[in-house]
Amino acid sequence: MDDASTRKPVLLTVDDDPAVSRSVARDLRRRYGDAYRVVRADSGPLALDALRELRLRGDQVAVLLADHRMPEMTGIEFLEQAMDIYPQARRVLLTAYADTDVAIDAVNVVDLDHYLLKPWDPPEEKFYPVLDAQLEAWTAHPPKAVHETKVVGHRWSARSSEVREFLARNQVPYRWYASDSPEGRVLLDVAGADADDTTLPVVVTTQGEVLVAPSDGELAEQVGLSVSPSERFYDLVVIGGGPAGLSAALYGASEGLRTALVERTATGGQAGQSSRIENYLGFPDGVSGAQLTERARRQALKFGAEIVMTRDAVALEVRGAARSVRFDDGSTVDAHTVIVASGVAYRELSGPGIGALTGRGVYYGSALTEASACEDQDIYVVGGANSAGQAAMYLSRHAKSVTLVVRAASLDQSMSRYLIAQVEQNDRIRVRTHSEVVEAVGDDHLERIVLQDTVTGEQESVDTGWLFVFIGAAPLTTWLDGTVTRDDHGFVCAGHDLLVEGKVPDSWPLDRPPYHLETSVPGVFAAGDVRAESAKRVASAVGEGAMAVMLVHRYLEQL
Repeated sequence: MDDASTRKPVLLTVDDDPAVSRSVARDLRRRYGDAYRVVRADSGPLALDALRELRLRGDQVAVLLADHRMPEMTGIEFLEQAMDIYPQARRVLLTAYADTDVAIDAVNVVDLDHYLLKPWDPPEEKFYPVLDAQLEAWTAHPPKAVHETKVVGHRWSARSSEVREFLARNQVPYRWYASDSPEGRVLLDVAGADADDTTLPVVVTTQGEVLVAPSDGELAEQVGLSVSPSERFYDLVVIGGGPAGLSAALYGASEGLRTALVERTATGGQAGQSSRIENYLGFPDGVSGAQLTERARRQALKFGAEIVMTRDAVALEVRGAARSVRFDDGSTVDAHTVIVASGVAYRELSGPGIGALTGRGVYYGSALTEASACEDQDIYVVGGANSAGQAAMYLSRHAKSVTLVVRAASLDQSMSRYLIAQVEQNDRIRVRTHSEVVEAVGDDHLERIVLQDTVTGEQESVDTGWLFVFIGAAPLTTWLDGTVTRDDHGFVCAGHDLLVEGKVPDSWPLDRPPYHLETSVPGVFAAGDVRAESAKRVASAVGEGAMAVMLVHRYLEQL
């Protein structure tokens, strides 16, 4: 199939007489075949089906030519319905002399652009001049073809927000349409979907495939992401696609290890959601988290690493020399070694209404996806660390105002000095210290929040439709329960942290002590934010991923 971006605009002709249909298509191709694609149909219903498919694929239709006397559907009836699918296409009715009165009436019924009398030999005199004029009129103001994936959903739908976030973080270009917008209604109609909560969002791929309320796995498969490991056994399986995981996969594959990286949502982790990273080595002008992690992803693939998406690890099992990772669908993948780089997730706010409005005005780490919708709005960002500061700076480009809600007395305790300086110099950002959000209020979406002073207990209600939350990190390690030692907060203990009073615990099965990043299970390593006492910085996570691969080699040499 042709690439969507290079497909030609369409000239569609419909006639129930096969001979006439072939004749029209032949004349069209002879004159316009270099610049246009000719599609022909033998009936009105079949032509409408073709138009729906073209619309779902994002193709342009320049001219519709319909014979009037067709048994299933007249040409006028066809053009009347085709207007709803391609309102800007030029409409031409093919008719016999006896039907000229009908054709004239059709000018008002379907806003007919022209009618042609059959036969029109020679076409150079009677057919092509008419089509030339119609195409000239169409090309003067051609509609823009939309070849990206299309998402149709409710503006305040949590799942619609999740789908948009998934596509954005996986670098899949998409176009968003509200279900109550004219374009959204047309897409739902041609897709045969209803505008209700059970069917939305509807996703239309670049090839015209319609996905109704798809899961992340279904979405990933349709947009070309790998969702299943190609092998059952690897030298190294990396769990998590943040900076540490990408680094481990890159170095593992580049050094000859059969390597698979498994990620539940999108590569990049929390770093991938950062609008700007300015203190990463080698990027003096800064780099977005998406740019940095996308380069790392491509680099890992270049060296032969396999990246498997939308698989959620639920258990780790030891099977002799093999380490087995089980996924939520019951499937497993085995390897000699495993690097746990599953990272952390933003902790959720607690309080009345907050959970119910998540994805409908309350967002966790979605600043990049939702920023364009915040134009001239009053925005609230909860958190006092770098992720909150970066989000506030990015949102301030669009918003009327951004308020940073911070529990601490100042930003000095958790935010980098360079970022504090930027926040303080930004006229659109104000910092509200000793404060927390205790309630969210709204019907179908957020309308206001309740702020509480952590010192006095005094509360204040403020109007806002946008709350972005960046409050600390909870490790994604419950799947390791009962297998790998973790600290009281759920972070993975490794290396020196496993020692008890300087000695290896009795549960450690080998004569040697654990390597620096090795967990309580030999051959299983931890890297990045998921590890207890890690630095929680992109640079250190990248370094730990590379170091973990060095220790993997050392472990494999002893097998």
